[in-house]
Amino acid sequence: MPKILLVEDDPMISEVYMTKFRSSGIDADLAETGKAVLQKAKENAYDLVLLDIVLPEMNGMEVLEELRTKPEYDKNLKIVMFSNLSEKADRDRALQLGANGFVPKTEFAPSQLVSEVSRFLRQFDEQKKNAQRAEGGAPMPKDGKRLLFVEDEPVFCDMFGGQLEKEGYQVTYFDGGMNDVRAAMEQVYDIIITDMAIREMNGLDVIRLAKESSVNKATPIILFSASVDDEHFIEAQQLGANRCFLKTRLTPSELTREVNHLVQK
Repeated sequence: MPKILLVEDDPMISEVYMTKFRSSGIDADLAETGKAVLQKAKENAYDLVLLDIVLPEMNGMEVLEELRTKPEYDKNLKIVMFSNLSEKADRDRALQLGANGFVPKTEFAPSQLVSEVSRFLRQFDEQKKNAQRAEGGAPMPKDGKRLLFVEDEPVFCDMFGGQLEKEGYQVTYFDGGMNDVRAAMEQVYDIIITDMAIREMNGLDVIRLAKESSVNKATPIILFSASVDDEHFIEAQQLGANRCFLKTRLTPSELTREVNHLVQK
């Protein structure tokens, strides 16, 4: 069972979150102050710390800096900022200090937060496995090929993404939050797969962000959707999509074959 540390100083809000996490099979501890976070991080091993920015005693940025710079803390501790302060400057500051992710509070209901944390836990677990393979001299999956999968329906993440993971790809999932996808484009991917209709944007926006990125301009892109007009497919291809598919006419094994073909080019 994964274990996380929730950092939240509002008792009513924290109670709701803790109940949701525990009912979903995630073991959650609670810290209400910055100093409490540091103490618990010394005494316990966590798979993830969900760290608010506005806290008593020390703010989240100060806590983050302490966790990343002091030798008594696990350098591999995964820290995701979770705050109402979600301006680009806040996100950039957190990432510069060593945060592994950033989740705006206003964009996630409690049940959605559980899903997002679960996604982060899967991602971190896969990264850990890849690092262990590399340390042991074992080959990385698909030579370390990394996929960005932008999809807000868990069933399709499980169906399509699960098949790609079985094939050996390292898959990073985002559900279409504009800030999250924009931040994701700062990382290099071997292929990008996006649904057309997603949470805060659409697949065309994802393609545009990829082409504007300094590191993913040439990354192959697959777009699919449950129902897309021909003109949208045409626009997607004009923007730079390599393949466009209808979900209802695409099986997980077919998508995997297309991915294999594109990454081997």
